[in-house]
Amino acid sequence: MTDLKTPFSLETYLAELAPLINLDCGTRTPAGVATVADIMTEKYEAIGWQVVRHQFAAECGPCLEITNAPGADRYDVMLIGHMDTVFPEGTAARRPLKVEGNQAFGPGVSDMKSGLLSLWYALKGLDPAVLASLKVLVCCNCDEEIGSPWSKEWLLEKAASSACVLVAEAARPNGDLISARKGNAKYRIRFHGKASHAGSALAEGISAITELAHWVLAINEQVNMETGTTMNVGVVQGGTGVNVVPDFAEAIVDLRFWSNEEAAAVHDRLGFMANNPFLAGCRVEVDRQTFKPAMRPNGDTEALMALVESAAQEEGIAFNWLEAGGGSDANFTAAAGVPSLDGFGPMGGGFHSEAEFLLLDSIEPRIRLLQRVLSRLAN
Repeated sequence: MTDLKTPFSLETYLAELAPLINLDCGTRTPAGVATVADIMTEKYEAIGWQVVRHQFAAECGPCLEITNAPGADRYDVMLIGHMDTVFPEGTAARRPLKVEGNQAFGPGVSDMKSGLLSLWYALKGLDPAVLASLKVLVCCNCDEEIGSPWSKEWLLEKAASSACVLVAEAARPNGDLISARKGNAKYRIRFHGKASHAGSALAEGISAITELAHWVLAINEQVNMETGTTMNVGVVQGGTGVNVVPDFAEAIVDLRFWSNEEAAAVHDRLGFMANNPFLAGCRVEVDRQTFKPAMRPNGDTEALMALVESAAQEEGIAFNWLEAGGGSDANFTAAAGVPSLDGFGPMGGGFHSEAEFLLLDSIEPRIRLLQRVLSRLAN
């Protein structure tokens, strides 16, 4: 399946991973994302693949559309990886790639620079006979960490022309792959009241904070632990002084869900509440800033899961399917009806923190697993 003349070298892999780790490429650092795109473009063009660069907005980095089948109107598989991280500028200089025993550390080391690199390794080393009968599309996007606002429509368009989607986010530290992910949304809710003096004219004011307090309680009542629909009012602010009735307050609310229908009901409920405030004269604005639908397997996805299970058994890899709480681009493609699975990068954890790690002994086996899956898809 791989080219036996070029056996896997962990030392070489880490040398190629380092330039992807040792630069700042947070979503809001488009120049850094562009540098990652430059590196990946050079790698894919070196193995003869076509790379098309998309710049969807000035404030984001580029996205890469990569294929071994230029001009194809249908692909056998779409592979997705993101080039951005969550970390601010200065992080890479403060904690560059570091190897300790069986672990590597650094910003984005498992989320998901190793996944990006492993995709290329898997395709570079795949049997040419397999690639000759397999039309592959690789999409590297620039903004996954903030919900893919610029790349979402492009990803959905490409997924619609693909038989299935595999996402190279990290496998879990115990080896699990991901068959389902919770949907999530973030709301900013603004409350506009009327200021007045709290001592001499309290009754003339309309407290935005009081309205917010009513909303906090109402939002908490919408939590359904049995179905997994949860809401958290995570950030609040408002008021200018203790002796002033506050004319403005704001809340940031996190929504997580397994049921897209329940998420739609929550959204409608918030809209109804905005049009019917608790305090007469108060004005409420509800802004859904991000949204990812829940990723749930369908019948075709279950067939793909069985294929992966069989491939893993042949490779001697044991794993379970995980229903994960965090979202990825697989949420979008699965909700669009395209069989989608996630976790095809090497094993790691500690995402979005200084404790983020990559398990080095998982890199080669997970590359081989992906190759085995691709070979089965070709057949």
